[in-house]
Amino acid sequence: MPAPFDDRPTLRGRHVELVPLDVRYVDELVEAASGDRDTYGFTEVPATRAQMAAYVERFVAQRERREAVPFVQRRVADDRVVGCTRFLELRWWRGRTDPDEVEIGGTWLAADAQRSPVNTEAKLLLLAHAFDTWGVWRVALCTDARNERSRSAIERIGAQFEGIVRNHRLSTVDGETGRPRQTALFSLVVDEWPRVRQRLLDKLG
Repeated sequence: MPAPFDDRPTLRGRHVELVPLDVRYVDELVEAASGDRDTYGFTEVPATRAQMAAYVERFVAQRERREAVPFVQRRVADDRVVGCTRFLELRWWRGRTDPDEVEIGGTWLAADAQRSPVNTEAKLLLLAHAFDTWGVWRVALCTDARNERSRSAIERIGAQFEGIVRNHRLSTVDGETGRPRQTALFSLVVDEWPRVRQRLLDKLG
């Protein structure tokens, strides 16, 4: 009998620990989101406690429905919660316990954790779990097509640009509530993973 799908893994590295998202982290996430918010223009990062509580509850409910595997990002150096990330769009093709395709997204970091080893190692941990533990064939990475900063970061990982998916999701940009987003779609497939893993390891030093 195969083991049940593990939707609450904890992923540990030298710089960051990815811990299953839970309502007990709401206050720490509010604090993480309370600094410079200039980079959150294309990303959903709640500013108030009520908004953050609803945000966390939504993704915990998605985990219960096997629609997402959300994490808190905790920086190892000071044991501080510095953001969120998640697996989403889980797909099963082969009748296995674990998914065959996932997307990595919903990622945000406190201002003082951006452009640091935290983000690089978090991507390494997520990709390693997807390819090495779950045995997926494909990992997608998506962003608003206008988000040049995010697109550049995804390209630096080594992901392949697949095109613009029109009217793909709801926009999270202020003033665009209820409007569709144009998504820049990138992917990594299993044959590319060894090269990408080495690239991320080299960046971490």
